Amino acid sequence: MKLHINIDEILNELLLQEDTDRDKRITIEDKGPKAFTLIAEGEKIVVEGTYALSNLLQELILAKESGLDFIESEKVFELPADRLSRVIKDYFWEGLTRTMDEDGLKNVLTDVKSKSGDPIIYVPFTDPVAFDFYTQLAQKYQFKVVQLPEKITPEYVSGINDQGGVLSLKLVEKSGKLVGKPFVVPGGRFNEMYGWDSYFENIGLLIDGKIELAKSMVENFAYQIQHYGKILNANRSYYLTRTQPPFFSSMVLEVFNAAPVKELDWLKENISIAIKEYETVWMQTNKRLTSNGLNRYFAEGIGLPPETEEGHYDDILKPYAAALQMSVADYERGYYQRKIQNPELDAYFVHDRSVRESGHDTSYRLEGICASLNVVELNAMLYKYETDFAQIIGTHFNNEFEYNQKKYNQEYWLEKAATRKELINQLLWNEEHHCYFDYNIETKSQHLFLSATSFFPLWAKIASPEQAQKMVQHELPKLIFDGGIAGCAPEALAQIGGDQMKRQWDFPNGWAPHQMIIWQGLENYGYHDLTQELVYRWLWMITKNACDYNGTVPEKYDVEIASHKVFAEYGNQGTDFEYITREGFGWMNASFQLGMQLLKEDLKQQLNQLVHPENLFSRKK
Repeated sequence: MKLHINIDEILNELLLQEDTDRDKRITIEDKGPKAFTLIAEGEKIVVEGTYALSNLLQELILAKESGLDFIESEKVFELPADRLSRVIKDYFWEGLTRTMDEDGLKNVLTDVKSKSGDPIIYVPFTDPVAFDFYTQLAQKYQFKVVQLPEKITPEYVSGINDQGGVLSLKLVEKSGKLVGKPFVVPGGRFNEMYGWDSYFENIGLLIDGKIELAKSMVENFAYQIQHYGKILNANRSYYLTRTQPPFFSSMVLEVFNAAPVKELDWLKENISIAIKEYETVWMQTNKRLTSNGLNRYFAEGIGLPPETEEGHYDDILKPYAAALQMSVADYERGYYQRKIQNPELDAYFVHDRSVRESGHDTSYRLEGICASLNVVELNAMLYKYETDFAQIIGTHFNNEFEYNQKKYNQEYWLEKAATRKELINQLLWNEEHHCYFDYNIETKSQHLFLSATSFFPLWAKIASPEQAQKMVQHELPKLIFDGGIAGCAPEALAQIGGDQMKRQWDFPNGWAPHQMIIWQGLENYGYHDLTQELVYRWLWMITKNACDYNGTVPEKYDVEIASHKVFAEYGNQGTDFEYITREGFGWMNASFQLGMQLLKEDLKQQLNQLVHPENLFSRKK
C-alpha cells in the first residue's frame, strides 16, 4: 500500500526521535522509544522495533532521492531475509559496479588510494588502443597515462610504488565509441577488480540473473591474463607481480552454463586463456610449482607491500632499526630505497607478499612460512582446473582442443588430475587427524593447523567418500559456531601460544568464501542436512545483524558471538555509511543469495522469524 506523506517532515521527525546517537542510522544502540506513528491519509500506522524503524528510514531516503511523495508500507514491514535478498539483487550489485571508461572515470580519479598528485592510469604495452583512448581523455579529466614496459619486473614495480595507480581493463567498441567492460568491486570504497572476490561475486550475479555482468567479469580476467600475464590481486600498479587464488576455469564454466545461448567460440577463447594461466602462472618450476609436483603461492616483489597502512610493519622493523641505532621510519626508508640490505627481511617479505597472494591476509596458518607451503586450497583449485578442462574438452569439443599449437584431449587433463590427487593424498592427507593439512617443503612435514581451507578438497571432489566422512565427523565440528564456519579452529591458534594479536582470517572470524566452498563441498558428498544447518547459521547471523544495525552487510563477522563487531586488523569494510547502505559487500552479498537458493522453505520461514540456530540445530556442549 502506498503511503502518501510529507517525506522531509517525517524523515526529520523520525531521526530526531529515534536516532539518539546522531549517526544517521537507527540501530539497537539508539535509545529512542522504538515506536513511531505515521499518519497517512488520515490513517495511523505504528512502526515499532529497530528493524522496522530502520526500514522506514531507508524507504524515506529512497523516496526522497527519487522525488516521490510516498513510501510502500509492504517494504517497511517486509520479512527480513526476503528484504535483504531483494535489496542485494535490486540495489547492491549496481552500487558495486564500475567501468574503466569515460563514464566510469569519476570514481577512479577521485580514488582515496592515489598517492601521487594527479591520478595515474597504467596501460599495458600490448594495448595501444587503450593507450590512445586514455591519452585523449587525460587532458580533459586531469590524470596521467603511463604505458607499462613490455616486460614487467619486480624492479620496475618497486620503482613506481610511490606513483601508484589503476591498471586499465578491457575496452570494447559500442555504438561508435569505446566503453569499458563493467566489473564488480568488493565494497563501496574500492574502485578496482579483485582476484578471488570476483569469482564469488559472480556466483551471486548469476543467481540474480545478471549474466551479462558476470560474463563481463570473465572477459576482464581474460584481458588481465593476456596483457598483464596473470589474474591480478587487483588492477592496481603495486599488484603487478601478484596473483590470487585460481578460480578462472570455474568462473568461465559457470557463466557458460548459465547463459541462455551457448557460445562455443566464447568458451574456447576463455578456456584457452585459462590454460595459458595454468601453464604460465602456476606450472613454472621454482616459482609457484615446487619440486614435489604440488603448488604454492609465491608473489614476487621488492621491499614492503605498499598497500598496507602506515606503521603496519613497525614491530617487524623495530629490532633491525635498533641494531643500527636508527628510527623505524629511517630504516624503512633506507630498506625501501635498497640502501640497506637485509636478507632476513627479504625472506620475510617473500612470505608476506605470498600471504596476500593467497587472499588470506593475514593468518597465523601462513605467517612467516607461506612461500614454503603446498597449501591445501591452492592444490584443490588447480585439481579443479584440470578436471574442468577435461570435462569441457570432452563435452563441448569432441575431445579435441588446440591452444598455442599444442593439442589437448580429455585424457591429458585427467592424467594430470590423477597425478595431483595422488600427491595431495600422499603429502597433505593425515590419517591420524582425519583431514588435509598444508605441507612444508622446507621441513618436509605437514603444518597441522586446522583451517576452513582444509575442506577445499570436498569442493574439488578430491576426497574419497571415506575421507569425507572422517573429515565431516571428526574435524568439521571444530569449526562450527553459532554464526557458521570459523576461519580456523581455536585449537589451531592455541598452538601459536602467547598473547597474540588477532588475525582477521583466523578464529573467531568467518568469511563468505569459506562458507560457500564448504557448502558446495558438503553437497558434493551428500551431506545435505549439514549443508542446511551451516547455511542457516550463516544467513541467520547476517540477517540478525542487518536487522539490528540498519541493514549493515559488511565483509566479515565474528561467528562465535554472531556479530559484525569484529576486532581485528584492517577494520570491517561496509560499516561506514549514512542512512542506507548502498552496496553491502561483494562476496557477502553472493553468499547470502547462494544461501537463500540452497535453504529449504521451512528454514527460510524460521530465518525470517530470526529463530536462533541453536533452537534448530543444537551443538551446545
